[in-house]
Amino acid sequence: QASRLVELPYSSSEDDGDDDDGCTLAGDMGLPAAKWDPEVWWPVPPKPNAFSRCVRYLAFLWNLLFLLLGLLTLAVGMWGLLAKGSLRGERLALLGSDPMLLFVLVGLGASTVSLAGCLGALRSSPCLLRFFVGAVLAFAGLELLGGLLLVVARRRLRDALRDALLLCLLRYQDEPDLQFLVDEVQRSLRCCGLGSYRDWETNPYFNCSAPGVQACSVPASCCLDPWQNGTIANTQCAFGALRLGDVAASTVVHMGGCVAQLGTWLHGQAGGIAAGAAVLVLLEAVGVLMALKMLGDITPRGARD
Repeated sequence: QASRLVELPYSSSEDDGDDDDGCTLAGDMGLPAAKWDPEVWWPVPPKPNAFSRCVRYLAFLWNLLFLLLGLLTLAVGMWGLLAKGSLRGERLALLGSDPMLLFVLVGLGASTVSLAGCLGALRSSPCLLRFFVGAVLAFAGLELLGGLLLVVARRRLRDALRDALLLCLLRYQDEPDLQFLVDEVQRSLRCCGLGSYRDWETNPYFNCSAPGVQACSVPASCCLDPWQNGTIANTQCAFGALRLGDVAASTVVHMGGCVAQLGTWLHGQAGGIAAGAAVLVLLEAVGVLMALKMLGDITPRGARD
């Protein structure tokens, strides 16, 4: 038997559909043809020009520099904590007042944000770049808030500074970092104690009732001449200074306290502090502008429309 071919009826609509599949399919589904444009559904980012590539490499090097500085600060802080044994179980309660903890927190924050900026610039990642911009703006907001608090709540901050210095006096022998800080302040500002040299009576090692050899004494950094023969540090130059009267003690140690001297010094350095804050804000602004420029370059046209 011979097979018979069944001729199907010709449909002009199907033939037209073969010529323009996208338009016919979009019309059948009730969607406009513009929504099926490949450039809308799969937007292609524009090709960066020479200036955009320069900004990208500069942003990478910029963040790499601050990443290295952050890691260095973090390493110094961790080395200080490990060297003093502040991470041991019996000393964890005192960790909050350890100055090295500030280095750890600053280094950790700076390195994390800078790493996000490096990877965002290297891989052109919008997510990392947005995180970098948000973190830098958050830091800038905290700095602005701190500046406003410094202006508005000066008296309260002065009391807080006094309490911090009192804590340094009480823990002078227990924390090497605090001891170094106090000695440098007293030696450079030529002062002793908070309000006067007799504030050292609050220290359990320098109190006159203490059993040690330092009883009724003050640190050697309080001495008018802390050197022996001009070359060797004399650690016993202030022994027994608290037993002397004010007239006799004035020939051995500095009488004035460090709170007033420190306030005067900070007031004199106000211009330098303001200039440093302005430079820091400028550096943050440059980093944010470069990140925003890269975000604008890698954002597809369809996403921007």
